Amino acid sequence: MLNLANPTDSLPWQETVDLVVVGSGFAGLAAAFEAKSAGCSVRILEKMKGYGGNSVISDGAVAAAGTDMQQRQGIADSKEQMLRDMLRAGLSLNHTELARTVAEQSKEALEWSIALGARYQDRVQAFGGHSRARSHLAHRTSGFSIIKPMLSACRELGLDIATQHKLQRLICNEQGRVCGVRVREGYTYPDRNSGVPKNIKARLGVVLAAGGFGNDLPLRRTQVPDLNESVDSTNKPSTTGEVLRQAMAVGAMPVHLSWIQLGPWGCPDEKGYGVGPGFASYIAMPYGIMVNPDTGRRFMNESADRKTRADAILQVGRPCICIADSRGVEQSGYDIQRCLDKGVVRGFSDPAALAAAYGIPEGILQETLQAYNDALKHQAPDPYQKNILPGSAALKHPPYYAMRVWPKVHHTMGGLQIDTRARVLDTKQRIIPGLFAAGEVTGGIHGACRLGSCAITDCLVFGRIAGKNAARNEHGNHRAV
Repeated sequence: MLNLANPTDSLPWQETVDLVVVGSGFAGLAAAFEAKSAGCSVRILEKMKGYGGNSVISDGAVAAAGTDMQQRQGIADSKEQMLRDMLRAGLSLNHTELARTVAEQSKEALEWSIALGARYQDRVQAFGGHSRARSHLAHRTSGFSIIKPMLSACRELGLDIATQHKLQRLICNEQGRVCGVRVREGYTYPDRNSGVPKNIKARLGVVLAAGGFGNDLPLRRTQVPDLNESVDSTNKPSTTGEVLRQAMAVGAMPVHLSWIQLGPWGCPDEKGYGVGPGFASYIAMPYGIMVNPDTGRRFMNESADRKTRADAILQVGRPCICIADSRGVEQSGYDIQRCLDKGVVRGFSDPAALAAAYGIPEGILQETLQAYNDALKHQAPDPYQKNILPGSAALKHPPYYAMRVWPKVHHTMGGLQIDTRARVLDTKQRIIPGLFAAGEVTGGIHGACRLGSCAITDCLVFGRIAGKNAARNEHGNHRAV
C-alpha cells in the first residue's frame, strides 16, 4: 500500500474531498447521493469514458418483497420468504446477516428509486429460483431506466462523474486508515499506461463500487480454471478486478471468489450480453420449454435458479434449444423484434420446421410438446418441478420461436468482505478504517448462486448504506457541515 508515513512514497494532493466513490453504477450513484445528501463533498470516479458500467446494460429488474405492486396483484410475499429463497439458492453459503439486510431493505430501496424518478412496468415476475413473483421490471426492461434518474438526482445535488479516472491504488496513513486514492487521470481503456497520476485526498474515506471481475481472465481462471477465454461473458469488457486487488493489497479479506455465476440464458450466436437473454428469460423459460437437441426432450426445470439451469445445460455438453410460441410472447409482454432482426431468435410455422432447423428428432419433439400441453390442460404437476405461471397456455399457437442457449459468465458472487454497515473487513475480521464497499465488488451476500434481480437490490441497498455510513465520523455521528 502507499503509506503517507514515508514521504518518498507520497505525492502532493491534487484534490481534496470528503469522500471518493469508485464506480458509477447502481451502487456508486446510490452511495454518492446519500453521502452528498448528508452534507459531504463527493468525487465519483469512473475509469471508462461512459458512466454506469454493467448497470446500464442490465435488464433493470429489482427484487423486492412486500411491495405495493405485489399487493395490488394479490401476491403474498415477505422479507422472510425472500431471505429463505436467497439462502436456498446460495446453498446456505451466504453470510446471512448481509443477505437479510438486502431482503429487509428491498422494498425501501425500490421505493427510493421510484422517488428519484425511476419507472417500472405494472407487473411483477417470478424469476428463476424465486418462490414468489417479486422481480419488478424497469421501464423498457432496461437498467438505464433506473440509472438515468439516479444520475439526474445526483447532478441536482451538484455531483458529476469524473470519467477516465482509473484507480491505481488506495492510500493509507500510518495508522492504516484509507485516506485517499491514486488514479490515472485521462485513462483510456485498455491502455494501462494512459493518463497521468493524480492523488485525491478523501477526508472521510473511500467507497468501492467498481463491480465484478467477469472479464478478468487471469483472476477468473485462477478461481475456476475451466472459465478460460473460450467462455464468453455477458459483462462489459471493462469488468476487471483491479479495484478488488488494490483492496486486498491493503489487507481486505476476499470471500467466495471461486463462485462465479453463469447465465443459463446466454446465446452463443452473439457476443456479450446481447439480446437473446431477454427472449430466454422473459418468454421461453417461463412460458415455454428447453430441450436437448440430441433427444428432443426436456431435461431441466426451466424456472430453477441460475446455477441449477446452467449446470443442466453444461451437462448436455452442447447448446440447447429454448422454445416458445406466439401466445407465450403475448403473455410476456416482451418485444422480440430485435432478437428476430439479429437472427438470434428464429420463427417457424410449425414444430416440424423448427426441428429440422436445429437437427432435433421431429417425432420426439412433437411428443415432448404434446406431453407439456397435456399436463397444462389437466393441471398436472410438472415432471421437472417447473413453476407453471398462472394463465400459461399450451404450446400450440404458431409461429413458434426458438433460440440456441449456452451459459456465459454473468456475475461474480465473490468479492470483498463487508459488515452490515458496508465497512470492509481485513483478514483478521477487523474494520479497515475509511474503506467501504457495495455491489458486485463485495462477496458473501449471495453465496453459491445469486437469484436473478437480486443484484440491483443489493447495489441499491448497500450503496445507500455505504454512502450514509461513510458520511459519519468514527464515533457514528454525522460530520458537522
